[in-house]
Amino acid sequence: MDPERKDETWEEFRELVNMKPADLEKWLATDESHSAGQHKDGGESTGHASGRRIVGLLRAGRKELSDDDYEHMRKVVGYIRRHLAQRPSGDVGATRWRHSLMNWGHDPLAEGSPHR
Repeated sequence: MDPERKDETWEEFRELVNMKPADLEKWLATDESHSAGQHKDGGESTGHASGRRIVGLLRAGRKELSDDDYEHMRKVVGYIRRHLAQRPSGDVGATRWRHSLMNWGHDPLAEGSPHR
């Protein structure tokens, strides 16, 4: 990936992933996290697996990131943007919509979130 695209990806990822690594890890350990998203053959959901990888990306130094890491960051950015566009009406606090987003590192109800 070219350096300009990496810079763009880094900025978008850091803007949309608004959960701290420790908060995301804590969330991923909950029953709500495990039940959100699409599960393949009864196993771990795609979003939950992505959340585990996001924790590592958030903790890594920028210089440690591989092209594959940047590609995953692009996937995360795309997922969060698409999912935000599908926001249901009403209180979203305990919805699968919010829980799925949180598996991808974005809490739409976080303090300071423009999606609150």
